[in-house]
Amino acid sequence: MRATVMYEAGDVRVEDVPDSKIEQPTDALVTVTAACICGSDLWPYGSMPASDGPARMGHEAIGIVQETGAEVATVKKGDLVVAPFAISDGTCEFCREGLQTSCVNSTFWDTEPHEGCQSEAIRVPYADGTLVKLPVAPDSVLMPSLLTLSDVFGTGYHAAAAGGVRRGSKVTVIGDGAVGLLAVLSAKRLGAEQIVLMGRHAERTDLGREFGATDVVAERGEEGVERVRELTGGHGSHVVLEAVGNMPAYQQAVGAVRPGGIISRVGVPQYEEAPIGFGSLFGRNVRLAGGPAPVRAYIDELLPPILDGSIEPGKVFDATTDLDGVPAGYREMADRKTLKVLVKP
Repeated sequence: MRATVMYEAGDVRVEDVPDSKIEQPTDALVTVTAACICGSDLWPYGSMPASDGPARMGHEAIGIVQETGAEVATVKKGDLVVAPFAISDGTCEFCREGLQTSCVNSTFWDTEPHEGCQSEAIRVPYADGTLVKLPVAPDSVLMPSLLTLSDVFGTGYHAAAAGGVRRGSKVTVIGDGAVGLLAVLSAKRLGAEQIVLMGRHAERTDLGREFGATDVVAERGEEGVERVRELTGGHGSHVVLEAVGNMPAYQQAVGAVRPGGIISRVGVPQYEEAPIGFGSLFGRNVRLAGGPAPVRAYIDELLPPILDGSIEPGKVFDATTDLDGVPAGYREMADRKTLKVLVKP
């Protein structure tokens, strides 16, 4: 079969690899019908050393079950399923608490050395705990929006939910990538009164306004923070959703949050140390929240409004390609020419 492999920063190839196959009785073999390139894939694309390659790529997928292990009970051959970016057994104490990203028996797709969703097929460990059956046909026009359930919509929603967004909240979203835009959509659904989107790509911030942003701030750094404070009455936002992951974004979040507020981070942090002391967080009673989104826990809640057409998170996809076009898709996203690439193997 064919799959996407990253050899080092900037070097993505589509190659023939050994076919995925059932290895454990809890596995399912899934033919991938839709996948995508994630903003988090751009971090290794920009910095991965050759010593870490070759690495299979992709952690978001929809596909058709081709075969199941003897112990799989919730899906069967022919089912259309969505695979979240975290593999989870569904039975451990953390899974039962809705924190599948901390499952004690499983892992993330990005740590599975011989599997990746940007491919023709995947072996899904712990299929019962990971996969969710979709009640539509594989050619449904809803496919782009359904694919967002595997990561970006659930991640944006996690940012808002973990940040405690509620009716009347003033919210700032940092980042106009797919996760940031869907954090805007999520904050709107949770009742936010004001949503300030910090981004400077007009075609993206226009979509952000469609999703519910009331204001857009193109400035960055201290200038951006001051603008947010002006828009929020001088004190900052109740909740800041940080969807980038680098230090400048975190610093903007610290500046934009009001005393007693919450910073919810879902951008994968590219740092281990950050200001959390008296002058930054402690003295203002600012709390930190967020983390890897347990998207499996949110699918049952987020699926119905997609099915009834009341929301369309799939609008974050602005390009579609087959596997051969994946390397170019990485380049286009890295150059900010494309927001998010849908892959149809």
